[in-house]
Amino acid sequence: MYDGWKIIIGIVIFLGLLTVPFFFAGEKATAKPDPKLDTPEIMKLPEAERKCVESKDYMKREHMKVLNDWRDWAVRDGNTIYTSAATGEQYDISLQNTCMKCHSNKKEFCDECHNYTAVNPYCWDCHIEPKEEEI
Repeated sequence: MYDGWKIIIGIVIFLGLLTVPFFFAGEKATAKPDPKLDTPEIMKLPEAERKCVESKDYMKREHMKVLNDWRDWAVRDGNTIYTSAATGEQYDISLQNTCMKCHSNKKEFCDECHNYTAVNPYCWDCHIEPKEEEI
């Protein structure tokens, strides 16, 4: 193995080129989004009504499952009332009239996290996308 050093140098160069994007991407990574719950629409509500259908931690973790369940219950089963597991309160199963009533800032609330996680939900294939005011 007279040319073994050439192979080793080639492997080192290959591994170096392979890992370069990881080193440069680390500094430019997007900050983890932190959706704000003090939107103008939420602040207009009386203090007693400023609550979600479930806890903040639960909704961060499980909102996609909640929305899928809501779709199935409303469209397939005809059930349009959701009972909160945490409080026992009942809410209308409606993306636009329940969720978007408070979370009206789609670009800052929904899109920020979905872009961060590279998720493209299909909510707006059926629902009317909320029009946001240009400020």
